[in-house]
Amino acid sequence: MPVDGRELLAGVMIPLVTPMSEPGRPTFVDELLQAQAAAGARSLMLFGSNGEGPLLPASVLAGFAARVAARWRELTGGPVLCNVTAAGTAEALERAGAVTAARPDALVLSPPIYFSHRQDEIAAHYAAMAELDIPVVAYNAPRYSNPLTPALIDALVAMPHVVGVKDSSGDLELLATFVSAARRRADFGVSQGAEPHLLAALQLGADGIVPGIANLAPRPAVELVAAYASGRIADAEEAQRVLTRLLALHSVRPGVPAIKAVLADRGLCPPYVAAPLLACTETEQRGLVSLLSDEEAHLLPRR
Repeated sequence: MPVDGRELLAGVMIPLVTPMSEPGRPTFVDELLQAQAAAGARSLMLFGSNGEGPLLPASVLAGFAARVAARWRELTGGPVLCNVTAAGTAEALERAGAVTAARPDALVLSPPIYFSHRQDEIAAHYAAMAELDIPVVAYNAPRYSNPLTPALIDALVAMPHVVGVKDSSGDLELLATFVSAARRRADFGVSQGAEPHLLAALQLGADGIVPGIANLAPRPAVELVAAYASGRIADAEEAQRVLTRLLALHSVRPGVPAIKAVLADRGLCPPYVAAPLLACTETEQRGLVSLLSDEEAHLLPRR
C-alpha cells in the first residue's frame, strides 16, 4: 500500500534515545514510552543521532526495535521509523535487514558518512533501497554525512520509494528549497529537526518537527505544532522560546549524554551511552539538574 509521506511526517516525531542496561546494550524502558505517549507525541524515530544509531552494531538493533515499535503502536497507533544510516550501501542494507522485525513504517537514511561522494553516487545509494519494499525518508544531517543538495532532492522526489525528507541543517533557505521540491508530489513529506527553527520550519511549509530536546520536553513541542495549526501564533512563539531555552543544557555537556543524564535523574532512562561516548559525570549531572530546575513544568514528569 502506498505511504503518504506528508501524513507520515506530520506532527511531533521523537528522535528517541536508546536506553541501555550497560554501555552499548539497548534495553526496553516502558516508562519512557508511556511518558512520551501521554505528552501527545505522535511518532518515533529510532537509532538517529539522539538514538546513537551509528555507534550501535546491527546485531543489537533487532530486539529493541521490535519491542519498542510494538509497544508504541499499542500506546498510540502512531508510526515508528528506523534510521539505518551507514558509511556505505551494503551496511545500510544490513542495518535495514536488522530492523525489519519491527515492521518500520519507513526507513530513515542519510547520505553516506565518512567519505565524500559524488552526487550520482549518493543518488545510487538511495536508489538501492528500493529493493527492500519499505518507504524511505531521506535525512539531511550535514554535520555527520554528505549533504543533501537541491539537485539531490530533485532526484529523490523522482524515486517513488522515497516519501519524504527530514532536514536538520538549520539552513532555512535550503529547507524552503526542499519544501518547494516536495510539493511536486502530493505524498512527499518534509520534517525539520533544527530545534531553534521549529516554528520557522512550519511557517515555511514543513509538515512536522523532530526535535531532540523533545526527549525531555515533548509537551512544548506538541503545543508548538498545535498552536501553529490553530493560528495561535503567540502561543507557538512561546513554545519555541521554551524549547530554545532548554537547549542551554548542551552548554553543560553537549549531546545525548546530557539528555540521558536528565532522563536518568527523572527515573526514565539509564544514563549509559555507547562507546566511545561517556556518560555524564556526577558533577555534570548536578549541573544539568540545577540548570533545568526552573523548567520543571515543561519536562517529562518524574517516576
